[in-house]
Parts: sequence; structure tokens; C-alpha cells
Amino acid sequence: MLDKVKHHAKHCMNDAFDFEKQKWDKSHKVPDFKVGDLVLVSTLNFNNIKGPKNLKYSYVGPLVIADLHGTNSVQVDLSGELENKHPTLLFSLIKPYQPADKELFPLRHPTPLTVPPV
Repeated sequence: MLDKVKHHAKHCMNDAFDFEKQKWDKSHKVPDFKVGDLVLVSTLNFNNIKGPKNLKYSYVGPLVIADLHGTNSVQVDLSGELENKHPTLLFSLIKPYQPADKELFPLRHPTPLTVPPV
């Protein structure tokens, strides 16, 4: 009797795991970053950026990816106010940089590219 209960519990746990995995896979996409790509970095954990918190940018950049670390983190080249931060960031804190379209936004000035010192 006890073996039957264990078997049923194990079966239910496997079904629940499969259901949650399908739900996760449906709503999450693994980003495909490469070395040299331009990304924007979230300022969520940055407390050294000057100025009022409510006027702080949500993302800074564009920054260049210097190296990939495993399947969930990248190393970016930081400069300026961000030099004191650790350069390795999780994928959840970065997003791909997409330059503004000049036809849609003719008066917008291009963002200066942050080039790392060589």
C-alpha cells in the first residue's frame, strides 16, 4: 500500500514539474547575446548614479559585451560613473540596444557609443 502511495505521489510531482516547465518555456526566451553586441544595462542596483532617484534613467548605455560567462551572464565594458561597478551582469539586467529610427524620430540625436579603452 505504501509503495502505491509513493508511486502516485511521484507521478503527481512529475506531472506538476512538466506543467510548470511548459508554462515557463512558453513565456521565456533565452536571449542570444554575442561578444561585441551593444546592450543597455539596468540601473536597478546602481546607487552611485548622481541625481534624484525619480529622474534616474532605467537603463544606461549602449555598452559593448566583452565576454560571455556561461548561459546567464555577460561581462560589459563599463566607463564613467559606472567604473566602480562589477562588470559581470545577469541577462535579466540587460537588454539589446536598438538605435532610434531616423525616419520616425528625425530630431532625436544619436546616443554616443561608449567605447572601452584599449
